[in-house]
Amino acid sequence: MNDELRLQLLRILAERPELSQRELAHELGLSLGKTNYCLRALIARGWVKVNNFRTSGNKRAYAYVLTPSGIQAKFSAASRFLQQRQSEYLRLEREIEQLRGELAQAQSANAAPMQTTQS
Repeated sequence: MNDELRLQLLRILAERPELSQRELAHELGLSLGKTNYCLRALIARGWVKVNNFRTSGNKRAYAYVLTPSGIQAKFSAASRFLQQRQSEYLRLEREIEQLRGELAQAQSANAAPMQTTQS
């Protein structure tokens, strides 16, 4: 699981721990199987704990709660993801400036008067 997916999953669980795996899968745009795999990985790391509660209407209701180490993992993933995006942003800015320079050169070359020879 990459940092972006880990961060998305931890964010959603922090905000809405009552989501079912199916709802979580839909929110993330993942298959139910992949969502289950990712949740189990977070649980195995101790970042998420599962609270099972019983209500009269739903006998198998769960809440996915971030543990203190899960909250720290969310912060770390957010920090790494921000650094990656900032680096990507700077790279794109340089590339855009380079392309603008190339286009300006091409336009000035095309706008230069063409010399014609007359006999």
